[in-house]
Amino acid sequence: MDAALSGHAGALHTQESARLTSRITALAVTVAVVLLGIKFAAWLVSGSVAMLASLADSGLDLVASIATFVAVRYAVVPPDEEHRFGHGKAEAFASLLQGVLVFTSAALIGREAIGHLLHPAALKSEGWAILVMIASSLIVLGLIWLQGRVLARIKSVAVAGDRAHYLADVASNMAALVGIGLAQWSGDTRWDAAAGLFVMGWLIWGAVGVLRESSHHLMDRELDEADRARIIGLATADPQVLGVHQVRTRASGPYVHIQMHMDLEPDQTLDEAHKIVVAAENRILAAFPAADVLIHPDPCGRAETHGSGFFDRNA
Repeated sequence: MDAALSGHAGALHTQESARLTSRITALAVTVAVVLLGIKFAAWLVSGSVAMLASLADSGLDLVASIATFVAVRYAVVPPDEEHRFGHGKAEAFASLLQGVLVFTSAALIGREAIGHLLHPAALKSEGWAILVMIASSLIVLGLIWLQGRVLARIKSVAVAGDRAHYLADVASNMAALVGIGLAQWSGDTRWDAAAGLFVMGWLIWGAVGVLRESSHHLMDRELDEADRARIIGLATADPQVLGVHQVRTRASGPYVHIQMHMDLEPDQTLDEAHKIVVAAENRILAAFPAADVLIHPDPCGRAETHGSGFFDRNA
């Protein structure tokens, strides 16, 4: 898993995570609207295909940011009778949508760029277009920095996907700057179209990463090894715990689901075993406050396979 996305909310509680994601997604929508407006004006006066590529990217950024804005709010809705495990996977669906939109943007940009390579057209008002690219890049870099700070504190596949969008936006801005500059310097507008093709390739590369991360959540992929090791270490920190097995973890938006079987002394009373299990759950929750923890106690050495034969056969 991408190191930038690892970790699950540190010591933040769900309410604090929800507040952070709500603020950063609202800011992302605002930035997308501003960028869309200034790039549309710049494209109208310049006719640049690289500017059009960047404009299309910002347009889809707006759609994706709105989807993320909605998804992170729905993801923290408490479990109900129809969704006993909560609504956390709404974030993964938003991230999946982002990946599809990026692929769509790349296809449209590629078609336009190839057309301009075959049939070059003169650019207009290149200086204005360059100023717009520089301004929009500075705005987006500020947003990316803030998104990075949020992701350092919380786990949100939707915010991470949105950040990937804006990283691609910076790349498209830089490519547009280079393309327009070379076209102006050389008098050959095919440089502008070549910059559009570069943006297409960058968007495809970014979309693959976004789709991979969202698929991990939708397919209930295990947490990374560092988180699993930490969870096992917390569960077995009590010397009365003789071991754990059948440890299963998965992420669901801002939440983490953790299950395991715990080996305890066979002659303990149910009350004693319960107290040990609850203490272990509390240790895990202190480190993963947004976790749903389920621990099943087993009498060490006397527990036959039970309850999950499929997982035992395929362990």
